Amino acid sequence: MSQDLTRKILVTLGFIFAYRILAYVPVPGVNIAVIKEFFDSNSSNALGMFNMFSGNAAQRLSIISLGIMPYITASIIMELLAATFPALGKMKKERDGMVKYMQIIRYATIGITIVQAIGVSVGLGGLSGRAGESAIMIDMTTFTAIAAASMLTGTMLLMWIGEQITQRGIGNGISLIIFAGIVSGIPNAIGGTINLVNTGELNFLVVIGILAVILATVGSIIYVEMGERRIPISYSRKVVLQNQHKRIMNYVPIKMNLSGVIPPIFASAILMFPSTIMQASTNPIVQSIHDFLNPNSYVFNVLTFLFVIFFAYFYASIVFNAKDISENLKKQGGFIPGVRPGESTALFLNEVAGRLTLWGSIYLGLISTLPWVLVKVMGVPFYFGGTAVLIVVQVALDTMRKIEAQMYMNKYETLSAVGL
Repeated sequence: MSQDLTRKILVTLGFIFAYRILAYVPVPGVNIAVIKEFFDSNSSNALGMFNMFSGNAAQRLSIISLGIMPYITASIIMELLAATFPALGKMKKERDGMVKYMQIIRYATIGITIVQAIGVSVGLGGLSGRAGESAIMIDMTTFTAIAAASMLTGTMLLMWIGEQITQRGIGNGISLIIFAGIVSGIPNAIGGTINLVNTGELNFLVVIGILAVILATVGSIIYVEMGERRIPISYSRKVVLQNQHKRIMNYVPIKMNLSGVIPPIFASAILMFPSTIMQASTNPIVQSIHDFLNPNSYVFNVLTFLFVIFFAYFYASIVFNAKDISENLKKQGGFIPGVRPGESTALFLNEVAGRLTLWGSIYLGLISTLPWVLVKVMGVPFYFGGTAVLIVVQVALDTMRKIEAQMYMNKYETLSAVGL
C-alpha cells in the first residue's frame, strides 16, 4: 500500500473519530437521562430510525443530533428542482455553475437545520421523565436559542468533515458519516444479545438463525448492487495515438438498482412520521390508526413494500437521464448496434432502465421488509432493518472500489515513473 493511500485512510479514520466524539457533546441545558428514556420508548418508530442514522447522538441530544440529514434533504430537494427546471439543471452541468449549485445546497442546509433545531427545542419543552423531571433545565427561550445555535454548528461541522473526507481522505465523505453512525450501534447490539443468551431469555439456536438472516441479506445486497446491464457501444471512428494508451469504454453500464437507498428511506420516513405524531393523542380513532400503522404490523410492511417500488421508479427517472447519454454518445461518434442515434437511443435506454428498475424496486422492497418477516416468525427483535443493512453494504462496497481505484492509480504512476 502506498504512503499516499495510507495517509488518506488515516485522515478518514481521524475525521470519523472526531465525528464520534461530537456525538457525546450534549446541547447545554438538557437532562440527558430524560431524553434517553424518551428515545428508548420510541425505538420502533420514526424517532428510532432518526436516532439510528444519527449514531445514537439524538438520544444524548448532542450538538450533531440532527446529523447530516439536513444536508441530504437539501441535496435531494435540489436534485428534484434541477430535474424540474432546465435552467437549474444546466447550472449543475457547468463547472462554474456547479460551485454556485453547491453554495445553494449549503444555504438551504442552514435554513433546514435552523427550522428543525427550533422544532426539536419546542417539542422538548413539554417532555418529562417518569419521575416528573423536565427534559429542559433552563429557561425555554434561552434554551431554544442555545439549541438552535449548537445544532446548526454541529451540522455545519459534519458537513465540513464530510467535505474533508471527500477531498483529503478516501472520498464519499457524507456516506461514510452515515455509515459510521449506523455501525456505531453494533457493539451494543452484540453485547445485548450476549446478555440475553447468558440469562436464558434468548435461545442460542435463534441467534444462529438471526445471524443466517443477516448474512443472507448482506450476500443478496452485494450480489444485486454489483450487478449491471452493459449496453454495447460501437464507434464510427477511434483515435489511436502512437506510444500512448487511451482507454475507450465500449459499453454503457446501467445498474439494476438505479435509485440507491433513497426509496427505502423515503418510504420508512413517510409511513413512520404519522405514527410518531399520533402516538401522543388519546383519541380512540387516532389511536386505532396509530395501531394500524405500527411498524411491527403487516399493513405497515405491505405499504412499505409498495411505497419503495413507487419511489424507486420516481427517483430512477431523476438520476438516470437517457437523453443526456444519447446526446453524449452522438457527439463522440458512438451508437448502440441496431439502434439509431438520438431519440431512438434515448427510448431504448429508457426501456432497458425501466425493466431493470422493476426488478430493482422489487429487490429494494424485499430488502426493506423480508428481514422483518423472517424475524417476526422467529419471535425476536431485529436490531438492523433492511434499510440500515443496505446503506452499510452500499457504502462499504463503494469505499472498497475507491480504495482499489486509488491502488491501481498508484501502480500506474509508479510504472510511468520508471518508464515502462
